[in-house]
Amino acid sequence: MVEISQIKSDKHGLDGNLLEKICSVMNQNFDPDDFELPKDSGWHIRCPSEAEWKCAHEEIELNLNPRKIEILADGVSNNYRGAMMDGRPRVFRGLGPMAKHRAAIETHPTQDGVTALSSAPMDRYVEGLVARLVITPIRSPEAKIVPDNADLAANIRGELFWTFLLGVIPSFVIPIARGMGSYAIEGWANLLFGGLCAGFVTGAIWRPRRPTFSYEDGEDSLITDG
Repeated sequence: MVEISQIKSDKHGLDGNLLEKICSVMNQNFDPDDFELPKDSGWHIRCPSEAEWKCAHEEIELNLNPRKIEILADGVSNNYRGAMMDGRPRVFRGLGPMAKHRAAIETHPTQDGVTALSSAPMDRYVEGLVARLVITPIRSPEAKIVPDNADLAANIRGELFWTFLLGVIPSFVIPIARGMGSYAIEGWANLLFGGLCAGFVTGAIWRPRRPTFSYEDGEDSLITDG
């Protein structure tokens, strides 16, 4: 069996192979009794997911020193479509060089407490890359995920409604209110075009906030946390 002392590194950074060895040794030697954890659940040790990291940041003020990059368990993604809704790590879905990257929390070089979601390569050594391990239950039920696609039809209906309400209707009401009802009839094409343009411009300034997406609205996934 490999001991932790055998895989220590004098470098101030990490790579994927070293991190994998550390997690493997920790899981092999892990005993739930040492932490008074129930044995009826499976447990494993890994890096935290983004959701777990942010939850710890809010609940226990978990932070990261400046000029550091902390690796997470999530695969890289440019949005939260397809993300797990119960906190388990997100699996990278796709091909290409980003398959060898992992999501990471990166700190501002000078300002304490300022962080941003970033990514880090796992196929080579990265100076300043750190890892923080968590003990987490293995979630066996299928995960709920954020739907991969937005409700396009609902978005189009909403945009048309607000464009007509804030743009087209006022463009006809204003000349009628000023006693130019005949122009509203004769110049309807110009008023319609101007109203559509005005309505689209309002979309860049204001639209009602969309409803919060709840856990019950998530889609089933075949991914488990094993």
